[in-house]
Amino acid sequence: MSGPLLASRALAAYYGDFQALFGIDLELGEGERIAIIGANGAGKSTFLASLAGALAAKTGEIHFDGARIDGRDAASVARLGIALVPEGRRLFPSLTVEENLRMGRFAGRPGPWTLARVYDLFPVLREKRRAPAPSLSGGQQQMAAIGRALMANPRVLMCDEVSLGLAPAVVRAIYGALPLISADGIAVILVEQDVELARKSTDRVYCFTHGRISLSGRSAELTKDAISHAYFGV
Repeated sequence: MSGPLLASRALAAYYGDFQALFGIDLELGEGERIAIIGANGAGKSTFLASLAGALAAKTGEIHFDGARIDGRDAASVARLGIALVPEGRRLFPSLTVEENLRMGRFAGRPGPWTLARVYDLFPVLREKRRAPAPSLSGGQQQMAAIGRALMANPRVLMCDEVSLGLAPAVVRAIYGALPLISADGIAVILVEQDVELARKSTDRVYCFTHGRISLSGRSAELTKDAISHAYFGV
């Protein structure tokens, strides 16, 4: 395949009459990790929802593996190999941990990610596999949400606010798993509030401001001043 694995072109999205995204051009390569940073309300979650098919794009295009996919619904996008870990985890409260993980198999995609593999990645989930999902700590629920997405054997894993509200030790454990996920060639998009964590954990960074990309570049090359200016729009 030539070109990016996933790309948006001049993407715009609305909530009713309110425009949330303005002409977003973004690319993700095979096996690449990128971060999307920005203040609350900058459009980060809206962008992931658009890529996942959960929110229809008003104008612009989304391309995946060389084919245009904007206009597809969320289920068909998941079957193509794009998985979203939503903000707030959104586990099924009436199901056990293992039942939640198995729900990730609905996409029916073949691949290396199985229950055993997820349990090896996050051993605490094996210990808690028969527990109801609401009984888990916030960090354990985040691990379960990531595990559920991996069970779909995606080519792209999108994580929305993966570290929000979690203890530092839990954040380290989750981010420590990213290289193992990427080792299978899975490309990752992280929406992250912690700018330094985002820079250290990804290849490239995009900064969103008021629904637009205000800065992009290689993580190691972007200065703190440049990020600060783009982040706050001053």
